[in-house]
Amino acid sequence: FQVVHVAGTNGKGSTCAFLTSVFREAGYSCGLFTSPHLVVINERFQINEKNIDNDTFLRAFEKVKKLADELVAEGSYHPTYFEFLFLIGMVIFADANVDYVILETGLGGRLDATNTVDHPLACIITSISLDHVEYLGDTIGKIAGEKAGIIKPQVPVIYDGHQPEASEVIEKRANELGSPAFALTEDMYEMQKNTREGIDFSFHCKYYNTVQLSIPYIAPYQMMNASLAFFTMEQLRDVHKIPLEKLIEGLKNTHWEGRMETVLPDVIVDGAHNADGVARFVETACHFGKEHPITLLFSAVADKDYEKMIRTVSEKIRPRAVVATEVGGSRVVPATELAEFFKEDGCEQVIAEANVGEAFEKALSLKGDGMLFCVGSLYLVGEIKEYLQKNPEA
Repeated sequence: FQVVHVAGTNGKGSTCAFLTSVFREAGYSCGLFTSPHLVVINERFQINEKNIDNDTFLRAFEKVKKLADELVAEGSYHPTYFEFLFLIGMVIFADANVDYVILETGLGGRLDATNTVDHPLACIITSISLDHVEYLGDTIGKIAGEKAGIIKPQVPVIYDGHQPEASEVIEKRANELGSPAFALTEDMYEMQKNTREGIDFSFHCKYYNTVQLSIPYIAPYQMMNASLAFFTMEQLRDVHKIPLEKLIEGLKNTHWEGRMETVLPDVIVDGAHNADGVARFVETACHFGKEHPITLLFSAVADKDYEKMIRTVSEKIRPRAVVATEVGGSRVVPATELAEFFKEDGCEQVIAEANVGEAFEKALSLKGDGMLFCVGSLYLVGEIKEYLQKNPEA
């Protein structure tokens, strides 16, 4: 199969989802490998936007387990959790004989297990910001260097060109490898309309000129991720030969869980869990907060700068009510501690409820005629989605 490889700090999963939807819309079979999963591990392996079933997972698991046992018997090491899952994914997609695979890096890029793919069709680098600094470096430039590690000789790289420091690193690496580099800049897309149903925007590019696009998401940052996907498909047009109308339909019909996803009327879950992600979440919430009171369900894990996240949310959104809850297992932060930070930052109606299901129900009851945003951690998104699956009357 042919691979499109995607790295970046934020927006990787969404960009992968847009690409997968386009290939599926055009009639190709397309595998998608992403992480983490929200509820069940099968989510990490999709074919044509459907999670693989348990039997398929088990067959691939057994093949990889046999290989892992042989490696250990030879005195080598057992594959890590992520390496094991990556190998399972490659077995699944090979057995299914898919046409394309959209491959999301796990962490960084240069040393990521997914970087064992030698000849991808294209490399995409989404927005870069400070996250996982203990592994990837403490500056945008250092992190960009790790992400740019996925660039391969003569393979086109399409990247978010909004951050000058990151762009410089990516362009330098692309030049060293003789790889055509295409920067997505802010003047290439323009919002036309943003409603509770989604966003209409125009995209300007060399081959298609100006195209009118629609996405089923309310967050402005998804324009950039959709544009990266569309821009990539433009560069690969001689390979996939997908007509323009199918590209447009694919973007319009994309479904990606947990990223500004509407799970109930006026109830949105978002996995924003770092400073850049929260800033983008705030941009969306502020847009709708002009006309609708905002209620917030929030949780975060201990290795994130949750105090800063809470301050940003409190100052910018001024939510009508906040419910703080607990997620993350060994990295849990008590709901009472999170609630105290919201109170210190001026939020008047703040409730601490450790149980996620009860916290969600409480937040729903406080929403009234406004909007409820659930944010702060992908763990929170996963627990809410699991709760909704088990409690359809919610």
